[in-house]
Amino acid sequence: MNVKESSGISAPEGIIERAETKTMAWSAYYELTKPRLSLLSVITALVGYLAALPERNLAVLFNFLCGTALCAASAAALNQWLERSEDAIMPRTKNRPLPTNQISPLAALGIGITLGVIGSLQLVYGANLLAGLIGAATILSYIIVYTPMKKMTRWSTEVGAISGALPPLIGWAAAEGTISGLGWILFGVLVFWQIPHFMAIAWSFRKDYAMAGFPMLSVVDPDGGKVARWSFLNTVALVAVSLLPSIVGYASWFYGGVAAIFGIWFLKKAFDFLSKENRETAARKLFFCSIFYLPAVLFSLVIDRWILF
Repeated sequence: MNVKESSGISAPEGIIERAETKTMAWSAYYELTKPRLSLLSVITALVGYLAALPERNLAVLFNFLCGTALCAASAAALNQWLERSEDAIMPRTKNRPLPTNQISPLAALGIGITLGVIGSLQLVYGANLLAGLIGAATILSYIIVYTPMKKMTRWSTEVGAISGALPPLIGWAAAEGTISGLGWILFGVLVFWQIPHFMAIAWSFRKDYAMAGFPMLSVVDPDGGKVARWSFLNTVALVAVSLLPSIVGYASWFYGGVAAIFGIWFLKKAFDFLSKENRETAARKLFFCSIFYLPAVLFSLVIDRWILF
């Protein structure tokens, strides 16, 4: 009787436990790819592709999107592999898959390399060689240049902004096979947007970065004045570059109007960040403003190019 009861109860429980374990494992692998950050790379790459007004080719679109997603996931996985010790120290990252031993370092390294190779090759053969080279360059610059620099210099954020601005060029290359003027303007928008965006994050989490030994500007500038001024200057540059498509004739003034309105809003939040008394609150508001600003400006450009231009 006891044996039957025991076997009757343990079998379902064992199945449930194995199912939960598998779910946790897949969740850990999913988190290893930093899905939200990877999605941003895919979206900005898609904007570059659509803004180039490509021919309607679903096969190229599918392979370009998949290849870009795999390259972004590769960079995220390899970044976590390299920074697993630092991630274990910082409260905001200590629950990631590697610090919690949900994934072994060797497995993370293997996954990151595999995703990068497959993604780059898919861009080469599904789109063209230039798109594949830029995809590979995005991974390599992020892992070989940006990630090590985070431990060495406060200029790592600016170097990382260059890596983060490459996805629109992947999209433009996939559409045209070359990079024209508007593609480089999109690159500039992404570079300058990332500085105030990440400076707001770096100020809010400066204690975490200090604990991990990252000499971010927010760490070496405890007053925050340089952080705020650098954010404001880059926001000014961002607004100026964002208006270029309408000024030089790549888009109508519909896009220019949207870029101007959201640019003024962004400038206001960056200006508020200059105030020492309200810097903590202003940093959070600047961050959320940056989150809304980017899709508003990028998608208005696509709409303009496809419908009004």
